[in-house]
Amino acid sequence: MARKGCYFLYKRVTGALMQQQAQATAFDEMVDGSGYRTVQAIGAADKIRPHYEDFANWLAHQPEQALRARRDEAELIFRRVGITFAVYGDNDGTERTIPFDIVPRIFPTHEWARLEQGLKQRVQALNMFLHDVYHDQHILKAGVVPREQVLNNSQYRPEMQGIDVPLGIYAHIAGIDIVRANHGANTGEFFVLEDNLRVPSGVSYMLENRKMMMRLFPELFASHRVAPVAHYPDLLLDALRNAAPAPADVRQPNVVVLTPGMYNSAYFEHAFLAQQMGVELVEGMDLFVKDDVVFMRTTQGPRRVDVIYRRVDDDFLDPEAFREDSTLGPKGLLRAYRAGNVAICNAIGTGVADDKSIYPYVPDMIRFYLSEEPLIANVPTFMCRKPDELDYVISNMAQLVVKEVHGAGGYGMLVGPASTQAEIASFKERVLANPTNYIAQPTLALSTCPTYVESGIAPRHIDLRPFVLSGKQVRLVPGGLTRVALKEGSLVVNSSQGGGTKDTWILE
Repeated sequence: MARKGCYFLYKRVTGALMQQQAQATAFDEMVDGSGYRTVQAIGAADKIRPHYEDFANWLAHQPEQALRARRDEAELIFRRVGITFAVYGDNDGTERTIPFDIVPRIFPTHEWARLEQGLKQRVQALNMFLHDVYHDQHILKAGVVPREQVLNNSQYRPEMQGIDVPLGIYAHIAGIDIVRANHGANTGEFFVLEDNLRVPSGVSYMLENRKMMMRLFPELFASHRVAPVAHYPDLLLDALRNAAPAPADVRQPNVVVLTPGMYNSAYFEHAFLAQQMGVELVEGMDLFVKDDVVFMRTTQGPRRVDVIYRRVDDDFLDPEAFREDSTLGPKGLLRAYRAGNVAICNAIGTGVADDKSIYPYVPDMIRFYLSEEPLIANVPTFMCRKPDELDYVISNMAQLVVKEVHGAGGYGMLVGPASTQAEIASFKERVLANPTNYIAQPTLALSTCPTYVESGIAPRHIDLRPFVLSGKQVRLVPGGLTRVALKEGSLVVNSSQGGGTKDTWILE
């Protein structure tokens, strides 16, 4: 039987869920509350956003068993290919497939164009900030960013002071987490939730999600002009080659992907990107440094390495400069880097710019370096190191999201409205014991998108991680990784916390 009730079920669950939410009504990516045209095929009461009309009409006519079969097929293929992620603490084991949702998140062209401008602006300012704090420190001298917040930050690497990197680019690959939310008078506005500049992950899932959707639903791509993303590996390789030190000859720069190994949670992505770019995937034992030059061991003898796309944290890159017990990077790598004989992407020390204690100052960086107003706003943020803001956070923790400044992956955080009194009381003690280690933000009503779950089509909260590549120019493929909180009412989208992913469509 045609699944015309599929979308109506989505509407019923939407109403029930939103009544349960303590926060403001969430912006729905497909359904508009007022002013949009009605799609008769869905129902007179449903107002569908114009860029979703064709898809909503298609969805309303899909049989339940067809959708379920396609979802099961996707899970089976992902498992066979080995597209997995570690979920630590999961009773079912640490390795599982990331749940893939068959309902895409869709953007109209004009919305994406505005986002793209804002992302390029932000990443340009962040790279300028990194160059500045490791050189003349103008922004610190001007008092725009507190000196102690940078120089005393655990992610700041004094070893990088004075090192000139090619093109002045430190964050060659940036994953910027974007949310659409209702906050105050801003309805359905985009906000930057977090900057990821160290070893941002997830782009392989963006690419695999698109391949899966094209395999499962080719008819949708015949009826929708969806901007392609398959050329991302080409753009990435170009950005990495742009970072290469000027070689003594005319040979092509030799690029490698440095992985911690197969037990890393994102190992699939490391291997995937190396294969897609046609470069070698290496571990620390595969590299060595001689006369301040990095070489790769091969069956045909040593081969010089010009660019290392590292997926290893700073502390483990070089046992000579950082952790002595590390075997994940070659001894002497920092010496070769300082000598200008190898490029490391992303550069050592980029973490100081994506630390959550620095995040509140990014809009000021944009004004300072570019003399422009930020095109995408930050989420309003309270810094617990400030006594008055700490008092507010402690008094209102039940309504806030509180995060460790060095936390990642959804760990080290408290979502006040979803926490018990005991959990809030315990977290207050942690914050009071070390206020400088925490920030807090209002609990935004993150936008929802129709998602195929066990009960049918239902709203789930989402975010977006576009990937911004910096080389001779700043570029990104249209779209990114849409992450979805699969638990009803949850705002935590991280894969490490059980979230899933969607394909992201930019309509041309």
